[in-house]
Amino acid sequence: MPLAGLDIAVIVLVVLAVLVIFKGVKTVPQGYRYTVERFGRYTKTLEPGLNIIIPFIDGIGARMNVMEQVLDVPTQEVITRDNASCAADAVAFYQVLNAAEAAYQVSDLQSAILNLTMTNIRSVMGSMDLDELLSNRETINDKLLRVVDEAVGPWGIKVTRVEIKDIQPPKDLVDAMARQMKAEREKRAQVLEAEGSRNAQILRAEGAKQSAILQAEGQREAAFRDAEARERLAEAEAKATKMVSEAIAAGDVQAINYFVAQKYTEAMASIGTAPNSKIVLMPMEASSLIGSLGGIGAIAREVFGDGGNSPAPARQATPRTSPVRNPFDTSRQES
Repeated sequence: MPLAGLDIAVIVLVVLAVLVIFKGVKTVPQGYRYTVERFGRYTKTLEPGLNIIIPFIDGIGARMNVMEQVLDVPTQEVITRDNASCAADAVAFYQVLNAAEAAYQVSDLQSAILNLTMTNIRSVMGSMDLDELLSNRETINDKLLRVVDEAVGPWGIKVTRVEIKDIQPPKDLVDAMARQMKAEREKRAQVLEAEGSRNAQILRAEGAKQSAILQAEGQREAAFRDAEARERLAEAEAKATKMVSEAIAAGDVQAINYFVAQKYTEAMASIGTAPNSKIVLMPMEASSLIGSLGGIGAIAREVFGDGGNSPAPARQATPRTSPVRNPFDTSRQES
């Protein structure tokens, strides 16, 4: 059955409505911005979501990604200020802030950012020495970020980060730097060893000094105590001598016999205990010593008494031959 003219008109109207809806309604995904052009001229920017434009009059110009994007910078050959050649590669992060400016102010946005970053890498790194280049990557990153971000500002772009990934000096230069580092570490080790030896010598000297001081103080204390002991011994000897002298002055002849016998006995003991004397020849008679000991016994009887009776005079043996007479021996006078 052929279609009537009214039916054809309805179908055409439906198709036109679908085309109008398709052309006038635009859906923008999250993270993107669409620019709208009217007869080839920019009019507005569509935000994420459902947007309506004038069909057949307005059209979509550029679909801009406003999320932060990463741009890999290829390896660049750089000659430093001290004429050292090295290779460096980097990575840049950027974000579109103004979709219209990014779409209409520059052509091929990524290529423009890439070439701008490469140029500034050679410029910034070429103004530094190699040692400074290897040890100050943060400074290089800050300079690159500041310069590149300022250059792309009119394009509606924000460069968030520029990072140097790797710097590769020549192999022979790396070997020379390794030898230099080794020499510096050996030098530091020798300096530390010398300082340790010096400190050890100082500590040993301090210890010897303290030891000498303590030893001297000990010797002084010992000498003081020895002198004090000799002084007390001398006082005791003087007191004993005084008592003997008083006894002699009082007419007690046995006191001097005791005194002489004591000294005589001490002398004989010294001779007998000498380490280099094995045989002792005495040119005196033992009876003199016995007589003196008899005098000591008489003194003891006088002091302690003999059962309440008056002490008896000591009987002493008269020596048969006496080459040397004892001037204090009174046994002959008593006999």
